[in-house]
Amino acid sequence: MKTKNKFLNNILSVFIAVIAAILIRSFLFEPFNIPSGSMKPNLLVGDFIFVSKYSYGYSRHSFPFSLGDPAGKLISGKYLERLPKRGDVVVFKTPENNRTDYIKRIIGLPGDKIKIINGEIQINEKRILKQKIDEFIDTDNSELYINDGRRRQYLEYFYDQKIKVLDLIDGTFADNTNEFRVPENKYFVMGDNRDNSQDSRFQSVGYIPADNIIGKAEFIFFSLENSRFLEIWKWPTSIRYNRLFKKIK
Repeated sequence: MKTKNKFLNNILSVFIAVIAAILIRSFLFEPFNIPSGSMKPNLLVGDFIFVSKYSYGYSRHSFPFSLGDPAGKLISGKYLERLPKRGDVVVFKTPENNRTDYIKRIIGLPGDKIKIINGEIQINEKRILKQKIDEFIDTDNSELYINDGRRRQYLEYFYDQKIKVLDLIDGTFADNTNEFRVPENKYFVMGDNRDNSQDSRFQSVGYIPADNIIGKAEFIFFSLENSRFLEIWKWPTSIRYNRLFKKIK
């Protein structure tokens, strides 16, 4: 009898732990890892971040598997909605398939007019100034072949924020665009690595519906350089200790 009661208690403990984890993941914080360099220099490949789920309210995408309705045929809208601000770094589901997670920075709000001219952003005909600063040295093995890892880095004066951005080369398609007019209830996003980011400048991503925004990127809780999370034996030499618990700006 004691063995049976112990087994049932263990099952109950596991069940409670699973429910608690689901509730925390759905309503408070969810961990994500950074798989690409589109947000360099501010987020690096191998960063692990916490995203707050309560920052902008809750939609179907706030919950595991989008509640089985990624396209929003049955469940749509946001609850306890709060509006994102320009400059927020957000995780969202791409409108193309409503399944893939992306992380970018919000540049344009509903109703804004956005245009890129010679690599500089204009919002509602206001030019966003930027200043060249020291080069960013990229130690990501997958991108060292480009200029030996040396990247042009700028400080962008984005309203009340100063944001570090990268600009690899001049004259790309994304450096000069037509005017974008952000529709109602949608947002225009860009990566900080301006020449190496699939974002709202491209049809494959486009404008991001408010429902698709999962949450706000808050801070880095772990970071590995050129190694995988499960390669524990590499941690002593691959952990970026200076990035642990760093707030995302």
